[in-house]
Parts: sequence; C-alpha cells; structure tokens
Amino acid sequence: MDLFQHSINVILKNQHPEGAYIASPAFETYHYCWLRDGSFIAYSMDKVGKYESAKAFYRWVGRVITRYAAKVNVLEAMLQKGEKPDHRAILNTRFTLDGFEEERSDEGEWGNFQVDGYGSWLWGLAEHVNMTGDKALLQELLEPINVSVRYLQLVWQLPNYDCWEEHPEYLHPYSLASIYGGLKAVASWSDQPQLSACAKMAGDLAGEIKRFLADYAVVDGRFIKHLYPAQKGQPAKPVLNSGVDASLLGLALPYAVFGLNDPAIEATIQAIEKDLHLPGGGVYRYKEDVYYGGGEWILLTAWLGWYYVLVGKKEEAFEMLKWIESTAAENGDLTEQVSEHLLAPAHFQPWLEKWGPVASPLLWSHAMVIILHKALEG
Repeated sequence: MDLFQHSINVILKNQHPEGAYIASPAFETYHYCWLRDGSFIAYSMDKVGKYESAKAFYRWVGRVITRYAAKVNVLEAMLQKGEKPDHRAILNTRFTLDGFEEERSDEGEWGNFQVDGYGSWLWGLAEHVNMTGDKALLQELLEPINVSVRYLQLVWQLPNYDCWEEHPEYLHPYSLASIYGGLKAVASWSDQPQLSACAKMAGDLAGEIKRFLADYAVVDGRFIKHLYPAQKGQPAKPVLNSGVDASLLGLALPYAVFGLNDPAIEATIQAIEKDLHLPGGGVYRYKEDVYYGGGEWILLTAWLGWYYVLVGKKEEAFEMLKWIESTAAENGDLTEQVSEHLLAPAHFQPWLEKWGPVASPLLWSHAMVIILHKALEG
C-alpha cells in the first residue's frame, strides 16, 4: 500500500462538492468540517499540486463566514455592554458540509467557541496564494478576510475552548499562535489596495499577540498549555499545573510565532519528547488525556516529524513516518489515535460504547502524513 497516494485519494474522495472536507466519513460525530482540520488538509493538497481542491475549500470558508458575518456586529455590541458572548455572537468552529451551523449550536458537549480555526484558514489561504500566485482569490474573499480579522481582534483575549474542544475557562497558546499566523498572513497582503488597512491592523495585532505570548505563556523557560485570562485589572497569568501539550508545536510551525531555534521553543519540544513521545511509537496529546483512553495521535506524530525535518533531524523524522505506516489499516486508512499504549486504559471502553470505534479514516491524519512526506522530499 502506497500510504502517500492513498492519503491523497482519501482526502479528494471525501471532499464535499461545495468544498468542505469532512473530518471523518465513517465516524458520525465527525460528519462536519472544522476550519482547523480543513486548513491543514487544504495545505496538504496544495503541497501535492491539487490546487483546485484547496481553492474550493477556501471559497467554502469564505461563503460560510460571509453567511454569518452579522454575528460579529452582535459580538461587538455585547462586549461593549460588558455581556458574555453566547451562540448569537460567536462564529462556529465547525459547520455542516453544505456550510451551515448545527442546530442548537449553543448547547451540547463540545463547545463551538474555538478561535484557532479563524487564524488557521487565513494562514492556509496565504500559503495557497503563495504557491499558486492566485491574487484574484484574495479579491474574491475580501469580505471574509476582513470579517475574520475584525472577529479575531474582538475575541483573542476571551476565554474559549482549546483545539481539543476542552477548557473553555482559559486562553490557549496554540490558539493564539494560530491567530498570529493568520494575522501575519493578512499583514503580508499590504500591497493589495483593498486590503491595505486590514493588513496594517492585522500586523499590529500580530505583534501584540507575540508580545503577549512571550510575556505570559513561558514558565521555567518553556511554553505552557493554558493561561488565565486577564480580569478585574489584573493581567493574564499562566496556569502553572497545565503541563505541556503537543499542540504547542504550532508556536514554531506552521505559525512561526517564534523561531525553530528559540530557546523556549527548544525547551518545549524537549518537554514534548520527554513527556508525550512514546519511545519507538507515537505522540500523545497531553499526559492527562482520557479521550478513548488517551492514545498516540497520528497527526501529532507527523507534526513532530515535520519539526524534525526542519531542524535537520531527518533520521528521527523517518522513524516517525515508519511508525505511522505501521499503524495503517490493510486498506491504508489512518485512525485519529492508536490505542495500543493508552495513558488511561479504563476510559477506553466507555468511549467505545458511546461513539463506537476510534475515527478512521481521519482526514487530518492523512493530511499530516502528506505534509511530512513532502517535507522529507524537500
């Protein structure tokens, strides 16, 4: 089985005609398109020259944001009154494949108030335009770009769910990194007359977010997972017992808030290697993970491998890819996580009974394998 080609096929096969990428076709709970997953999936398609697939996704995002743009006015009004934003004011993190919110999106176990996807899609769009030279797409997406920047300006300091759909009481360095990456992308479009004002605002805000992370998100020389939001005149402060999280890789790549050789990034990677990488195996999300018992995540393993390529550790990157290939099903499909060495085994069966087997194929897993393959080729 050629896992690289199979991964491309899985993604293309599971792209909705409107442009959305389903998170996992065989896992009912994931029958939506997340902006976060979708942006990485589209990036992987751009890396293999499937530009029309990626373009269809960004157009889909543009239509979705435009459809719900009026929410940003509601959000601004609520914040001006000192009210806590609710489902009437937030832009969702996931949508149906035809681009609509779920019904009763203010309820349910998973919080829809996640801000990282709105940074991720801007970052991915910039990568698409850089690879294709398609500046006309920026003109087509002027409204959703402007809406996204305005939205991020309003929400970046509000507590929200992290990228694992947890901890709505905190701010999250990964989410802030994705916002930074998106805003830096917009700032690079200052040569586009209709985006010049937006680009200036985005660049200024990106600088503010980078300073915020440097000031508040580093403890004992490395980045931490959560921050208490500022309140009652007191600045934000780190959640000291939050530990390390593999998503913190995002601060280095792809969002490049800090350099690959930044001391705090290097210390964070070392903590991920020590606490979250199973020797000879994959990468866990975080130590206390109980979702399906807390398995090794394929996409995070590929992400760490991607980092290794960029810092010149190709041998380690190949080991990551080799392990991922060993986990593929007979038909080449990749799961969300691998359950052979669980952090919390007692929690596996309850999830299995609730939602069925672990999601497979997970398009984000396949996308990260493509990204790692292309990095190793480079």
